[in-house]
Amino acid sequence: MDKNQQLEPYRKSHGEELLTTNQGVRVSNTDDSLKAGNRGPTLMEDFHFREKLTHFDHERIPERVVHARGFGVHGYFQVYESMAEFTKAKFLQDPSVKTPVFVRFSTVVGSRGSADTVRDVRGFATKFYTEEGNYDLVGNNIPVFFIQDAIKFPDVVHAIKPEPHNEIPQASAAHDTFWDFVVNTPETAHMIMWLLSDRAIPRSYRMMEGFGVNTFRFVNQQGKARFVKFHWKPLLGVHSLVWDEAQKLAGKDPDYHRRDLWDAINMGSYPEYELGVQMIEEEEEFNFDFDILDPTKIWPEEMIPVKRIGKMTLDGNVDNFFAETEQVAFHPGHVVPGIDFSNDPLLQGRLFSYLDTQLIRLGGPNFHEIPINRPVAPIHNNQRDGYHRMTIDRSSVSYSPNSLQGNAPTPATEAEGGYVHYEEKVEGKKVRQRSESFQDHFSQATLFWNSMSTAEKQHIIEAFHFEVGSVMDQQIKQWVVDMFNNVDGQLAVQIAAGVGATPPANPKSSGSAASSPTVSQENTIKTAGTRKVAILLENGYNHQEVSQVMEALTAAGVHSEIISKNLGMLTSVDGQQLEVGKNYVTTGSIKYDALYIPGGQQSINTLVMQGEALHFINETFKHAKTIGATNEGIDLLMTSAIQGVAMAGADTQAQVITEMGVVTIRNATDMKDFAKEFIHAIAQHRHWIRQNKKQMIPA
Repeated sequence: MDKNQQLEPYRKSHGEELLTTNQGVRVSNTDDSLKAGNRGPTLMEDFHFREKLTHFDHERIPERVVHARGFGVHGYFQVYESMAEFTKAKFLQDPSVKTPVFVRFSTVVGSRGSADTVRDVRGFATKFYTEEGNYDLVGNNIPVFFIQDAIKFPDVVHAIKPEPHNEIPQASAAHDTFWDFVVNTPETAHMIMWLLSDRAIPRSYRMMEGFGVNTFRFVNQQGKARFVKFHWKPLLGVHSLVWDEAQKLAGKDPDYHRRDLWDAINMGSYPEYELGVQMIEEEEEFNFDFDILDPTKIWPEEMIPVKRIGKMTLDGNVDNFFAETEQVAFHPGHVVPGIDFSNDPLLQGRLFSYLDTQLIRLGGPNFHEIPINRPVAPIHNNQRDGYHRMTIDRSSVSYSPNSLQGNAPTPATEAEGGYVHYEEKVEGKKVRQRSESFQDHFSQATLFWNSMSTAEKQHIIEAFHFEVGSVMDQQIKQWVVDMFNNVDGQLAVQIAAGVGATPPANPKSSGSAASSPTVSQENTIKTAGTRKVAILLENGYNHQEVSQVMEALTAAGVHSEIISKNLGMLTSVDGQQLEVGKNYVTTGSIKYDALYIPGGQQSINTLVMQGEALHFINETFKHAKTIGATNEGIDLLMTSAIQGVAMAGADTQAQVITEMGVVTIRNATDMKDFAKEFIHAIAQHRHWIRQNKKQMIPA
């Protein structure tokens, strides 16, 4: 019997059969977990939910099913002022206390070997090693999620993972099974808008916002509770790559994000994030036109302001990637007194799933004894044995209550810091239903669209063209157009134009001009600090110009690197030298935030003859980055594809000219004014005016 014949009894194709559990019991609903009332907590007796999630959690050995590719760093957190009014969590009380943290950034879909810069959701998980035990704030860089109920989590991940027959594509949503899931699951609409926006291709982990996604509770010493959502606000602002740049980086430097973070910390440019909270009083729970427990909805910051309560500084790289980054285990159920849960149905499922996942990934129930997971608070309990047990327990007593050791360890009272769950009244029939308040799937997707700048909207349209254009099934493409007609009719028309589908016969008006300006990256912090500038040089450069500009960049916290055709030392026109950091083979414009071309006639004469140098300029311009040129350096711009823009500074006498993010000065020896304007332009991140003048952008 050949191998095919041996395998035949195990092959199975699903047709029109009725859905069952693995025990053969027919399932009546696989979209909603069993709850106490349609807004109540998920019940543990839901055997279908537990079986479905358990099987899903154990599908990969040994890498994580999701968030497999990650990078971790150490740091600390300090609260700005006591939060006792809102929560009794001890680490949020004393501004003088530095709470150690470990943060793991990650992509969701790809395997451990995938690229950093793929279009994807990014994980932003923080472990606080507090005096009261470990607290894990497990979030993403997008504030909403694809689904409302955790029972659908296996479905969305199965759909977005590579197609099962050929394991293609890796780390991408641009394929049939994912978009088939989307068009059959309208609750995904809001998340899709975020996923296809610039948020899904961050410039750096250091410039990436984080969100707790789910709704939690703060509980103070008096027992008063408030609903809360968590935010991490990067002090460098929220910035992104452009799609063409992200794709090229995936080939040129697939480790781009982890390298960027590693290098920044090694150079002392420590990433900083402010912890913010949105809070809603319990009596205001139903005062909004969205359900505050719905994980596919944001709480608009204009409506519910973010209170910034502390700052996290990341200042330490790991010593061993496997021992720390790979073995760290996060769980939303790792909370401390003062932080509690809500009935958010996605959160309720995560409270089961994360712990269950660690049992197989890390070899059993003792993963808390791995050094990176050990709390700084002492551990005292009667749990014993199991795989990989490290503690050597000397007592013969491992049960409660007991007399032989005076009933120790003894449960702590609330006054002694014992965790007491918030007393929420729960009642309702056991049902597999979703609350009616969860049924609006499009209004916040429209809100997001309305909040985008012109450039951001164009990027979303182009993302649809790539993602949906990669789908093979024509009917799915059409369904995508029809679905997003519910978000915005003109968006649907433009999607259709790019994917070969029929535009909607009646493009729908959004019906609302409501927007949330805070979700647009155009309204973020803009600073040149920690940005990277490439300087194109050859022998015969003007050392005075280069040194003046480099000194100004360094003073502004901007890093610069000399790029040339060959590695080694370059000699200026007056005999001084600089070392080349990278050549064209080992780097590219996509790895820098800006470009500077200094004068020096011999240097420029050589660069003019180098196609790599001209490509560097053209690509930098295409990606809307700042370009600076001084004196003869302007002549190099004049030979490139952007000569029409460079013309503005071609004949100007000792005056700084800025045109579409191209900063130039001619016939000048003092670079002070140029450097000031160049640094200001770098801080803008991109110059989207070029996008509106495409005839000037090189292909």
